[in-house]
Amino acid sequence: MPAIQIGSLADVPDGGVRRFDLGGVALAVFNIGGVLYALADTCSHANASLSAGEVDTDEVCVACPLHGSSFDLRSGRPRTLPAFAPVATYKVWAEGDALFVEYPTLIN
Repeated sequence: MPAIQIGSLADVPDGGVRRFDLGGVALAVFNIGGVLYALADTCSHANASLSAGEVDTDEVCVACPLHGSSFDLRSGRPRTLPAFAPVATYKVWAEGDALFVEYPTLIN
């Protein structure tokens, strides 16, 4: 899968989250204890931004701000209802201060 630079590591400090728009597709990138996670930023149950949700660093999950469904940041699988479908996950990493994500289609 192609990789693209989406920003810098400083954009997502430890314990933080940031939404990145890639050609009309929104990704939420989370930094939990220096480990990076990337998910599609839209809840699979309702049209809500997961990057606006509450992050549980102990459980490594995020709760949808609209109805409270919790999603595992590692797998994208919902942990609680009302969501039952997972959200897409993407490989994300830093090289120096540059932040990269593996994305199925390169976006110009």
